[in-house]
Amino acid sequence: METYRNEGQMQCLAKSEGCSVFRMENATGEGTIAMYELFPGVMLGFNDFHMDYFDSEFVPQKHVFCIDHCREGRMQYVADEDAYAYVEAGDLKLDRRLTHTGHFEFPLAHYHGAMICFDLETADAGLAAQMKGFPVSAAAICRKFCEGKYPRVLHGHPMVEHIFGELYAVPEQIRIPYFKLKVMELLLFLEAAELPRRIDEPAYFYRTQVEKVKAIGHYLTEHMDENITQRELSERFDIPQTGMKQCFKSVYGTSIGDWLLKYRMNRAAVLLREDREKNVAEIAGMVGYDSPSKFAMAFKRVMQMSPVEYRNAIR
Repeated sequence: METYRNEGQMQCLAKSEGCSVFRMENATGEGTIAMYELFPGVMLGFNDFHMDYFDSEFVPQKHVFCIDHCREGRMQYVADEDAYAYVEAGDLKLDRRLTHTGHFEFPLAHYHGAMICFDLETADAGLAAQMKGFPVSAAAICRKFCEGKYPRVLHGHPMVEHIFGELYAVPEQIRIPYFKLKVMELLLFLEAAELPRRIDEPAYFYRTQVEKVKAIGHYLTEHMDENITQRELSERFDIPQTGMKQCFKSVYGTSIGDWLLKYRMNRAAVLLREDREKNVAEIAGMVGYDSPSKFAMAFKRVMQMSPVEYRNAIR
């Protein structure tokens, strides 16, 4: 399967019957993984990350098959040679960890989801022992979806949401048996799922494009009080405007304008809470607004209340 080492960014916090909880921390934030051994060769984990990136001590073994469900946030993965794509809320990623490097990036600085890992040498025997005559093989599902070395991603399937949605709120007293049933349900669904004759390739972007777009995001946060046009960004970072906009949306899940608006308003909310000596007009200027009234309108659109109402609500 996959093994963990308690070194670097990752430490084992607790172990109880059938469950291990790991904590990771670096300069960008922290996260936890709760791993459950359901039966021989099958593990279920819940990931909660509030960080920009994470260097994992996962050591993938030769015959591993993993299914990742994104509940919230975005995660970068290798989609082709020197190229990246992104999973978002509702996506199901299936892969054999053949391109696994141990480095995970979360463009929105948070990621929440579940992962199911199968040791293909022992998982089918474990499944058969749980339910006599269980008709689905994890190895067969792996062959069906993972012919190549890069991940296969299923986007927003209602049945996937039904199966995983129920995994995230299970009473503790029935947790393990319920998890086992849901893993079997997922395998049955994947066995029955019909693959389209034409597989749509994920929208991926090459490393140089992604690096430039991330640099643009960082630059905008450092110059939040300035009004910078997309043309200026394109010229400064030597990237065509159309490609810049497409890649930015793939990385961050929204347009440059919408992303910057939300970032500015969240920063303004922090200032309203923590720096009460500054008035609303001063804070508006700090996040790039010359007009306090335009700032107030933008703040209300994002935060559902005016700056004054927000400040008064948190006294």
